[in-house]
Amino acid sequence: MSRLEAKKPPLFTSEPLTKDTVSQSLSLLSGILKSCYGPAGRLKQLHNGVGGYVCTTSQSSAILSHLSVSHPILSVLMASVQNHICRFSDCGLFTAILCCSLIENFKSLNVASCTVIKISKHLLSLCMDYLKSEACGCRVSVDFSSLETLLCLVRSVLTSKPACMLNKPEVDHLTMLILKAFMFTVPCHVETNAVLGKCIIVPVKGRRVLDSTVLPGLLIETPEIQLAKPLAVKRTCSNMIKIALFCVSMSGDLFNPEEGTITVHHGISLEMSELNQLLNVGKQLVNDEVGLVVCQKVIHPSLKQYLKENHVIAVDRAGLSLMEPLSRMTGSKPIASIHSLSPSCYGSLKDVCLESFASKHFVHLIPNDTVVCSLILCNRNETAWDELKRACETAERVLQLTVKEPLALLGGGCTETHLASYIRHKSCSLSTSSFKDLDCSRTQYQLVADGFCRSLESVACSLNHDDGEILTDMVYGHCWLVPSGFPSVSNWSDLVSKCGCGINGNTENLNWRLLQGQFGSPIIQGCPKDPSVKVADFLTLDCFAAKYSGLQVALETANLVLDLSYVIEDQN
Repeated sequence: MSRLEAKKPPLFTSEPLTKDTVSQSLSLLSGILKSCYGPAGRLKQLHNGVGGYVCTTSQSSAILSHLSVSHPILSVLMASVQNHICRFSDCGLFTAILCCSLIENFKSLNVASCTVIKISKHLLSLCMDYLKSEACGCRVSVDFSSLETLLCLVRSVLTSKPACMLNKPEVDHLTMLILKAFMFTVPCHVETNAVLGKCIIVPVKGRRVLDSTVLPGLLIETPEIQLAKPLAVKRTCSNMIKIALFCVSMSGDLFNPEEGTITVHHGISLEMSELNQLLNVGKQLVNDEVGLVVCQKVIHPSLKQYLKENHVIAVDRAGLSLMEPLSRMTGSKPIASIHSLSPSCYGSLKDVCLESFASKHFVHLIPNDTVVCSLILCNRNETAWDELKRACETAERVLQLTVKEPLALLGGGCTETHLASYIRHKSCSLSTSSFKDLDCSRTQYQLVADGFCRSLESVACSLNHDDGEILTDMVYGHCWLVPSGFPSVSNWSDLVSKCGCGINGNTENLNWRLLQGQFGSPIIQGCPKDPSVKVADFLTLDCFAAKYSGLQVALETANLVLDLSYVIEDQN
């Protein structure tokens, strides 16, 4: 009998935010995330220390999934941000950096946490109301009759991922491809509950990015099909190709012993019995004029040969991930048994042909109505391809969210500095009754508001990785990046040409203010104006829904952490 150990009591930690280990860990996590932010973000190599896969990235989805943290407070923060990323795919770093900055700034205030939480919730409601209002000066409407804004959205996603290693022609090429692929997934016939289609990314590594392309329909890799031979496929009288989709194995395997006991009479061969059943299925498929059979798993070679002789194309090992888009694209219902086959399960295709990319051979299924497409994505090596795949998936999700809510926010740090300017203006003009409702003094409100604004501005400052200066103007409240190597007493007008998002040019006296190093006292500022003229051909834009949610998640998570009085850990 093994020795029994005495049960250890749980570990109680009071006021966890006051502990040095928590503050140091939070500061370290914040520094890692800030160093990854934006187009000039520094790459991180993540691996487990005992060998295995090495991930090179600057994207929050990859960083947070590979990082392991030990303290419960950091676990809560990371879980909250990861949940946001799962829903929106974008603005993960923004959310995490803002959350860390809010915690660090709020806990340094000499204000009770319950008061900080009440005031910060009020500040958040001011931001939410402003972002949703027509008077908002940091958002733009997305016009789907023009591609310009949509191209800016996609371009902004791609250029913010330096590990993709893309040059300008490659960014331009991929931007058009992603937008084209997205348009394929939009239904031609709008219904009451219209559902967007799907874009399947097909990997081709070791080729130029400019070799990437998009095709309507689905590509299924089939190494055994020879391109040299003409593709003879049976068609119906209406010149359509009938398709049967199987989600069950058609390999002729015997029953799994774990499923129960089978009694077999003398002289009966289970293998032959199963093969005969498969061939009977093949005969029914031929009689029903099916021209294409796709199986998620393996098809028996004898059944394949029989179908081929009757001009029926058989494709196996399609995989689980293609079942849902195949079913939707063709209208077929996945068949789960070879013992019951209903003609109502069949779907239809417009055409089937063969395609070849690099050394890979594919069967190309072309649908009647394109709601599913294939993006053949190329990049020079596996690391860059993995990062590019994540970026393309994020761009697709951003477009999907924009269809639902056709708005975008100004990027390049301009939304953050503009919101900070707006909150500074609003906090100076609040009535006395508002402070009574919040049960706080004007001084407490101003302290929390300043901490909130400094947190927003710290996100914008995270875009600077080269020791340059970050400015904001007192007219529009936008963010301006000054290259490194110039003294802080320079004439800023000579050093900047346009703001971070590209909508404002240096054409008027904008009354600059340094963001870094001038947080000592709250700044009194007028309400920032809405820029009337844009100066850039391509604006830097962020997804409205993702950043709107990220702002909420960051502040609510920070408030949750501030409200923690005890951490109780089981040591057993």
